[in-house]
Amino acid sequence: MERRCTTLKLTKKAHYASRIKRAAHLLFFKHHKMPGVKGWELKGRLGVNYPRIISLLNSHLEKLDLRVKTVFEEGTPTGKPSGRELDRARFYVTLRGTLEPREARMMGWRIDDMAGLATTISTIIANQGRASREEVEELLREKLPNWRVHTNMDRYRRAGYITEDEKGYLYLGWRTRAEVDEKQLIDSLLIEQETATTDSPISVEDEARADSSLIEQEVD
Repeated sequence: MERRCTTLKLTKKAHYASRIKRAAHLLFFKHHKMPGVKGWELKGRLGVNYPRIISLLNSHLEKLDLRVKTVFEEGTPTGKPSGRELDRARFYVTLRGTLEPREARMMGWRIDDMAGLATTISTIIANQGRASREEVEELLREKLPNWRVHTNMDRYRRAGYITEDEKGYLYLGWRTRAEVDEKQLIDSLLIEQETATTDSPISVEDEARADSSLIEQEVD
């Protein structure tokens, strides 16, 4: 009897190990135009117990300073998410911690690029999730040359941080929802503004530092 119980435990352990490995393969490797995997896709490959598999994978990723981030289609649920909400959500692998400005530069981001991204995202959030491109570009021109403003805006859009409709309004993109702690970004910028004097406005470096501490770079 004891031997049978041991065999069952080993079989169960092997089952979960196999599912965790499969979940990692699904999440780490890009299968679609957008990174990440929908909940219903995970259910089809891992079974109805896929939230448990993702939780176990998270435990392993913690040692690598990574985590699985769940981005819900209609905003984060106030309580425990339903099965339907999880099935419609998208799951990404992101950094658990944050990047220092030096690390971000090694990934191809200049300090002023990051400052511009922080300004763009915070402006959209402050305008209830929508801001005109003209308004955002006007703010960016206070810190960047005009040609850099256009280049950066297009870069943010291509990277998935913002989207733009046919009327020229900007919205938060999938990457912002996956990587940026929106509330913490706004709080950090407000603190910087409160501590700055009228003669010493927020510098590009300070704003970029606030942004880089909040972006959890998505693992492609």
